[in-house]
Amino acid sequence: MSPYFAAEDLSMFGRDPWWLVVVKAVFCFAFLMVTVLIAIVMERKIVAWMQLRVGPNRNGPWGMLQSLADGVKLMLKEDVVVKRADKAVYVLAPVVAAVPAFMAIAVIPFGPSGNEISIFGQRTTMQLTDLPIALLYILAVASIGIYGIVLAGWSSGSTYPLLGGLRSCAQMISYEIAMGAAFASVFLYSGSMSTSAIVEQQADRWYILLLPVSFIIYIVTMVGETNRAPFDMPESEGDLVGGFNTEYSSIKFAMFMLAEYINMVTVSAVAVTLFLGGWRAPWPVSTFWEGANHGWWPMLWFVVKVQLLLFMFVWLRGTLPRVRYDQLMKLGWKVLIPVSLVWLMAVATVRALRNEGYGFADMALYIAAGVLVLLLLSFVADMFRSKGKDGKDGKEAEGAGGPGGAPAAFDPMAGGFPVPPLPGQELPPVPRRRSRRERELVVSGGTDTHSDGSLDGKEASDG
Repeated sequence: MSPYFAAEDLSMFGRDPWWLVVVKAVFCFAFLMVTVLIAIVMERKIVAWMQLRVGPNRNGPWGMLQSLADGVKLMLKEDVVVKRADKAVYVLAPVVAAVPAFMAIAVIPFGPSGNEISIFGQRTTMQLTDLPIALLYILAVASIGIYGIVLAGWSSGSTYPLLGGLRSCAQMISYEIAMGAAFASVFLYSGSMSTSAIVEQQADRWYILLLPVSFIIYIVTMVGETNRAPFDMPESEGDLVGGFNTEYSSIKFAMFMLAEYINMVTVSAVAVTLFLGGWRAPWPVSTFWEGANHGWWPMLWFVVKVQLLLFMFVWLRGTLPRVRYDQLMKLGWKVLIPVSLVWLMAVATVRALRNEGYGFADMALYIAAGVLVLLLLSFVADMFRSKGKDGKDGKEAEGAGGPGGAPAAFDPMAGGFPVPPLPGQELPPVPRRRSRRERELVVSGGTDTHSDGSLDGKEASDG
């Protein structure tokens, strides 16, 4: 075994009888569905509370059955298939979007692998299965789900769904790279890609403390991967009507909504597993209670952490406005990917130095020197860039400005976006609307009032 990777013991998996595997799979499915029902009601209640509204309060006590009623209503609605759609792909797309969303939960640990529980007299672990490459499995499953959105937009035979599908494809490519780099930082530091082993490595300190940059990058990318506000570009109602699911109705539309919320639960469970200690009890509880991480209690801590991250999704939706698409791409390619790659190099350097036996002071010195060199290089690059930009702006101002250094003419679409006038610039005059008398003369073939001004003189004398 290489010293760069920790030894993995996955012998406790794969020994369950077939009926126990079915029971655990049904539990994972039920856990996701119940969590989604709770998350939908929680989102509507919390957003209503933020906006000083009542929220759902009719179906069930305090409106708690509202999401269940919405699901029944969607299933009973008419299923409309547009005439120009590619029907085979059109029907298959919601399935492709929903099914992979359920698959990632298979490798998420709900409890310690070494502390087996009893189910109908059979000893088993609180995890469906585990793999030596579980993190790669999660990335693969997450990337497959995006195909459902892309195919839905393409197969609808409509313009706005196609644009939403293309946006989703570009968004997935942009944010999947940064998410993979965040994953790589975790398994480089832990020495394993097994989810159960990663949780075991967080016995002393959670990785949110050891890898804070990876956690922040993953939080941003998981919001982008799930197409949630403020990154809900593929279904942007303001400019795409409804995006990729515009032409869908009834149960197929419900499957897209289900896939979105299932993905929210899945990425939250992955964040809990990789950075928040997984099923481990939080620090104050684990210090004075020895049994906090035994029996069925780990499942409680896991569910509480997942619900807190789901609350974060709702909080972002209720507080942040939707970003522009160019800002979304700029954040992905110019911020997240460079930062994640530099952070990955730093984590790999620390891991290599630890394996070579260097102390903490030596590692801090090497990392500080590397950061200083990067800052100096970026400072020099910014200086040259600013000088070139100033010279270019000066030449453009000389060419565009009027005599005597007058400011350039106002361009309402400078840079491709509507902009206000700069200091010294004036808005173009608004064309004067014809009066009723002028319109009557034009219709009747009378005198051209703008050329000879006779009507203006007559109106002035009448006044």
